[in-house]
Amino acid sequence: MTTTQVVVIGVEGDDGLWLADLGTGSVTRINEPLTGALASANDHRNAGATVVKGVNLAVRANSAGSVSGGFMDG
Repeated sequence: MTTTQVVVIGVEGDDGLWLADLGTGSVTRINEPLTGALASANDHRNAGATVVKGVNLAVRANSAGSVSGGFMDG
């Protein structure tokens, strides 16, 4: 049984959230208004908290080239 895996991404300095569908290789902006637990988590994130669940590596990089070159920016 194959299940689609999706990840909700929020990047520091950008109030928006993104949905990455790992099965299709697509990333789309999540349109507001947010509700429920996602809205609550986003409120905490916008207040400075880091919210992580079910992800064990996430690193922001300046470009795809820097990732493929092995560099991980802060």
